[in-house]
Amino acid sequence: MNLSYLYGLKIAKQSLNNVTYVISFITKNNFPKGIIDYFSLFKKQMKTMKRLYIVLFSTLAFTASQAQNKFNLLVGTYTNTCESKGIYVYEFDAASGNFKLKNSTENVVSPSYVSVSTNNKFVYAVNENGTQSAVTALAYDAPTGKLKVLNTHSSLGADPCHLINDDKNVIVANYSGGSIAVFKKNADGSITEGQQMIQHEGKGPNAARQEKAHVHQVVFSPDKKFVLSNDLGQDKVFIYKYNPGASHEVLTLKGTVDVKKGSGPRHLTFSKDGKFVYMVQELDATLTTFSYDKSGNLKLLAETSILPKGFTGGTGAAAIKISPDGKFLYVTDRVDANNISVYKIQKDGSIKFVEQESTLGKGPRDFAIDPTGNYLLVGHQYTNDIVIFKRDKTTGKLTNTGKKIELCSPVGLVFTKI
Repeated sequence: MNLSYLYGLKIAKQSLNNVTYVISFITKNNFPKGIIDYFSLFKKQMKTMKRLYIVLFSTLAFTASQAQNKFNLLVGTYTNTCESKGIYVYEFDAASGNFKLKNSTENVVSPSYVSVSTNNKFVYAVNENGTQSAVTALAYDAPTGKLKVLNTHSSLGADPCHLINDDKNVIVANYSGGSIAVFKKNADGSITEGQQMIQHEGKGPNAARQEKAHVHQVVFSPDKKFVLSNDLGQDKVFIYKYNPGASHEVLTLKGTVDVKKGSGPRHLTFSKDGKFVYMVQELDATLTTFSYDKSGNLKLLAETSILPKGFTGGTGAAAIKISPDGKFLYVTDRVDANNISVYKIQKDGSIKFVEQESTLGKGPRDFAIDPTGNYLLVGHQYTNDIVIFKRDKTTGKLTNTGKKIELCSPVGLVFTKI
């Protein structure tokens, strides 16, 4: 509930109590009958006013509570496989699971991943389009969902698949290019041309998928002192020192951490307290737990598989995220698996398996949990829909609501405030 409404109700109640005290004082003491009659009539009016105040502020408080359950859902799509305008904005009700389309871009090419500025006024998107790939900055009006392209620049590498931003920079992972590109922000939210490009070199044992470097993600450390980057092609996590104010040397290499050969690290996420890192490996469905310290050091703690026992089909682990309360970890798998695994995060950072459920579609490339933690939405690249699951906040388990958003190739989901 909005605190301003509660404060208003408190002040109104205090004012009414003060008037009531004056009336009581007059009627209980030896004042002339005319004055007493006048204030007795006034007392009846005050009772009516008090009831009206209560109804008014209760209505306002309820309205505020309803508004706080509504968020925007931004969806990035591929535009080269079916008819899509690029980025779509839906209003999502986290109390009911209902949704409605608010707006969309026009002719934005394959914005497969999007990142929203901290002030909620700008959106940055990769344009995953082979050697013609780019990065786009857009102005964002949350109440209407309107997005306006500010500018676009080359991503300095083929097929960017992930990006992050803060007040000064936009940092991009180029998958096919095997590189990281850094763009400075202008005062109006637009971006400069690329100011730094870091090329990864190397390969892994999987000749078909690890023939060269494939940078799949960039992530800020919780304190923003480091940027971590997964290289699927080299089976490495790169750790860069982050120098946000630098003109060109924004990222400088601190070190790398090797992971299981042939596993193909894809995405990672930090625990809510920042002391642990959970990473999913695309090629063999390994889920790895690291400890993390403020010096930017990762230490391997455990490895497990997200594959069902006896599973022999194709796998392509995809997204990994933690519930808003920090208590549960969710991981999706694609190809033949098409499921989502749920884990309970223990106090020591270890994870305990809870359940594994079908995502009810094909190609669950990304998913998002609404900020209240009530719902989890899974985007399917190949069945062209977003399936809406209800979350049990106590157990972490998921239940299909029967609701889904149908649109072309939804592959990047982000919730924002309205």
